[in-house]
Amino acid sequence: MLPGALSGTLNTSVAEKPLVLVVDDEYGPRESIAFTLSADFSVDTAERAAEALTKLRAKSYAAVVLDIRMPEMDGIRALEEIRKIDREISVIMLTGYGTLATAQQAILGGANQYLRKPPDIHELISAVKKNAARTIELRLHAKMSREALELNAALRREISEKQPQVWQARAAVELVHDLANPLTVMIGYAGLLVEEAEDIARQQPERAEKLKGYSGIVEKAAEYCHHLADNWRQASRKTTEFTQLDLVSVVKEVRHVIFFGNSAIDITGDDQAWIKGARFELARVFQNLFKNALEANATKVEVSIRTTGDNVEVAISDNGGGMDTETLRNALRGGFTTKTNGTGLGLSICRHLLGVHGATLSMDSTPSRGTISRLIFPAAPE
Repeated sequence: MLPGALSGTLNTSVAEKPLVLVVDDEYGPRESIAFTLSADFSVDTAERAAEALTKLRAKSYAAVVLDIRMPEMDGIRALEEIRKIDREISVIMLTGYGTLATAQQAILGGANQYLRKPPDIHELISAVKKNAARTIELRLHAKMSREALELNAALRREISEKQPQVWQARAAVELVHDLANPLTVMIGYAGLLVEEAEDIARQQPERAEKLKGYSGIVEKAAEYCHHLADNWRQASRKTTEFTQLDLVSVVKEVRHVIFFGNSAIDITGDDQAWIKGARFELARVFQNLFKNALEANATKVEVSIRTTGDNVEVAISDNGGGMDTETLRNALRGGFTTKTNGTGLGLSICRHLLGVHGATLSMDSTPSRGTISRLIFPAAPE
């Protein structure tokens, strides 16, 4: 698990209380709400929208409780300005009797929830907890995505500027090659997270579960990226550590995390197949093999995993474009590609990593009929 692993709940026992801003021009309701929330949150108050906007520019709040009816600048206009400052922050609108239509307008304008004024204490605390947690989770995912992109850019700059030794350059290029897919996944799911977070207050509760599912996938993809980066940094002084692992679970995780659970990839055979190996390195192998098949226009990639005697045999067959004998020979040798933006490193990476695991790779391919890759690993007892 990455440091700072995501949680759908607020944990105030090990971290500072989330910061909440209460905005209301009436002293009594404003201070009452602030007192009610003070047990679970650090609370700031503002009696005018302009004061609230100044505070939002200076601090990072987890949620804003905002009255709709205020002088000088009402809550609807204030909401527009808040969204210009912070698109991720949760905003809970307070509406008095007779302003329900305005509250609904606020939801359409980007508010996350509205409560009748004066709010029920338990309802208020529950709403602020839920929405503050949403803000915290969304910001963690956004930060994780930014860091991954910055890491990729930094690696590219380092390759270009420092001109490392040949083995270092190759390791770096392999790393960038393998980072491309999980980074794309992270960016895609980060967008989905934003959409789900915006809808969560006005959709069915099941949406919250979808958000948690997306969060888990982003976290796994980020963990994969961080492993690749760490492996590259320590390549000269670190040997790969092998543990006993289930190859079937590795293949299923690659399908789910890297390829969005692509239904074209069908896994059959044994329920479990135990070998000695490094999970992330084997994930790189299957990432490259699946990616090659799908980029060859395969609509079906069948993966058969079976333990036979002292070996675990994996057969990956696809119905893609296939290759002639000479193209296949060049592809296996490495540094050769038929793709417009390819590097020709994919199969070379696979052969190297499989060799480290004492495994072998053989391939048969026929133009217009597809390719079969056969991997044989030494089996390990459960």
